[in-house]
Amino acid sequence: MPPTDQSMPPVEGLYRQYGGALLLFAISICGEYGRAQDAVHQVFLKLMETDSLKNALDPKAYLFASVRNALLNDLKTRQRNVPINADRLWFKPPDRDHVAELNLRRALQALPEDQRQVVVLHVWGELTLAQVAEILSISANTAASRYRYALTKLREVMLMKESSNA
Repeated sequence: MPPTDQSMPPVEGLYRQYGGALLLFAISICGEYGRAQDAVHQVFLKLMETDSLKNALDPKAYLFASVRNALLNDLKTRQRNVPINADRLWFKPPDRDHVAELNLRRALQALPEDQRQVVVLHVWGELTLAQVAEILSISANTAASRYRYALTKLREVMLMKESSNA
């Protein structure tokens, strides 16, 4: 056990004393050095922000439990963040034309994010451009111009797709 310096803040002393073991424990849970290191640092940052350790009966056990909980919370968050397959159905047009639907989804994905957000909010969210502007914290004129630019790009892409399919 490394010597403790009496002038050292308590959290820093705990980090020096248990940091290595906590990191090894975290790696054994998640299998990734970076995630493990983030979890350990997150626990110690929280200790510096709050004085939650003063209520712990056993500080060492508290630290190990905290690291474990941080990693389990991170795992839950990662499991919720599932990437969306661009070809997966996410809107249902009337009179399903599967080829046109697929082309439209791909064309929407090709738009810059700011334009795509405006189109989706306005068309599928059925919001006015003023409401879209408020949601995105932009001016109504900016929302309208992004919508116009997006429609122009979508029209060009869809016409190219139609002419190539013909």
